[in-house]
Amino acid sequence: MDAHDDVRTAPRALATEAVHAGRDDLARQGLHAPPIDLSTTYPSYDSRGEAARIDAFAATGAEPDGPPVYGRLGNPTVARFETALARLEGTEAAVAFASGMAALSAVLLVRGSMGLRHVVAVRPLYGCSDHLLTAGLLGSEVTWTDPAGVADALRPDTGLVLVESPANPTLAEVDLRAVAHACGSVPLLVDNTFATPVLQRPAEQGARLVLHSATKYLGGHGDVLAGVVACDEEFAGRLRQVRFATGGVLHPLAGYLLLRGLSTLPVRVRAASATAAELARRLTADPRVARVHYPRIGGAMVAFEVHGDPHEVIAGVRLITPAVSLGSVDTLIQHPASISHRIVDAEDRRGAGVGDRLLRMSVGLEDVDDLWSDLDQALKRCETGAGNGATGHRAPAPAH
Repeated sequence: MDAHDDVRTAPRALATEAVHAGRDDLARQGLHAPPIDLSTTYPSYDSRGEAARIDAFAATGAEPDGPPVYGRLGNPTVARFETALARLEGTEAAVAFASGMAALSAVLLVRGSMGLRHVVAVRPLYGCSDHLLTAGLLGSEVTWTDPAGVADALRPDTGLVLVESPANPTLAEVDLRAVAHACGSVPLLVDNTFATPVLQRPAEQGARLVLHSATKYLGGHGDVLAGVVACDEEFAGRLRQVRFATGGVLHPLAGYLLLRGLSTLPVRVRAASATAAELARRLTADPRVARVHYPRIGGAMVAFEVHGDPHEVIAGVRLITPAVSLGSVDTLIQHPASISHRIVDAEDRRGAGVGDRLLRMSVGLEDVDDLWSDLDQALKRCETGAGNGATGHRAPAPAH
């Protein structure tokens, strides 16, 4: 090991890891930017060796030694992103998928293949995650509970406990360490999409699995669809086997864009979070707003309930983009009851705090005064309906 290796293996700050993780070998190859490997297959004149490597993968799911074999088994560009994300989350490994829902599906399939089809989950979750569990599309059975009820909800066939913190879309927070303790030997999966490893690292609080819709903050520019699970190497092996069998692989170009996105993740999250906190403060003081939700750990997401018609706010924005999704450099706003959580039963949706007057805003990197000016003029559109059947109450401070 030379001096350069010593520098690369020493503990590094998250901002440094975001820039360098997954790229440590580039200088030795005479490269600065990571290459994109678009090959679907790779030549090999040693078929006996290939057979041995495939047998090893089938047995453990470990990444095959030596050159790549086939795009569904793995890709060097995607592997760079996986390495980097694992380093940022503080886990042994990470496995990337074509979407966040493909990643969650793979986790459920792994546990289901072991006869552990029961899931304990805490609402609210992302609407499609909620639907996947409730509909039992992968043969799973779900028990919904609050964080305090996790231990009592466990059964001998419980294979997973699932929470999202801060939650989509209410930004409700969960004491991850307490929930992890309540799980006992059952793996805790934390959807860390909203917080990112910049604001919290669930593995340090006892979570065995950390899920991201990488489409959001990890990519950061609204131009890539992806999911990833950070975990220990044993579980990663099972996930790779499911990915190989089901084909939910991440395209190499997406892997490249995600690796590039990670390099600015800390800067983007911190800048957007500062703006979001200021917007939450201004919304809290606005008489047209019934309640504001903003998490204790901060972040770039703000949710708020209006006294008037939320659809008028959506129709009235001009700088802010009315669109589903989040985590981009530009600010987005949407009405969860109409879009992201529409697929959840209306009674369950409202019971989880997703009211009909709730709006969810993903704050980007624009100037805070420009964003506020746009919100102000959009809120004027719903003023005439203020006080008519309003839900909630005006909060004296951002609700946690």
